[in-house]
Amino acid sequence: MSEQVKVAVAYHSGYGHTEVLAQAVASGVENAGATALTVSVADIESVDWDALNSADAIIFGSPTYMGSVSGQFKTFMDASSKIWFEGGWKDKLAAGFTNSSSQSGDKLNTLIQLSVYAAQQGMNWISLGLMPGNNSSQGDATDLNRIGSYLGAMAQSNADEGAEVTPPQADRDTAEILGARVAAAAQRWKQ
Repeated sequence: MSEQVKVAVAYHSGYGHTEVLAQAVASGVENAGATALTVSVADIESVDWDALNSADAIIFGSPTYMGSVSGQFKTFMDASSKIWFEGGWKDKLAAGFTNSSSQSGDKLNTLIQLSVYAAQQGMNWISLGLMPGNNSSQGDATDLNRIGSYLGAMAQSNADEGAEVTPPQADRDTAEILGARVAAAAQRWKQ
């Protein structure tokens, strides 16, 4: 029997909403039979680089601030330049998720930034793999992928509500599906 697949969830969360999504992603990873390693990148001095380096896949998560990843997440990206130079994450799988207070909030730009970062690292990007929800007269805000992303999981959290309330369950469930999809892909990839 082969060694169990490990999927790291590297994230920054400014107000707790993105951390809720990171936990949902990790739950999806675990439910798919892989080991989830959550790695906060909020403090660059305490990032668990060993966990990231040992993972078969890394799912990146950042809030969308001013149309891109947060400053803390960008600091993490820049700090990984030695890994990039040495090809340390080459051929790992990658995926991403983001959250903002607006329906759009320019979240697509954040996912594009994360996917380009993964490509620079030589990683292979895994998309969300869900059809868009809430896009017809039969749909509603409880649909999976209610924001309609293809590149990764997007969530929306009301600016005046805490992480115990928002993002809504549909967005948490969508994030969980992303985690499970990456774990399944990593299991196939490792074989």
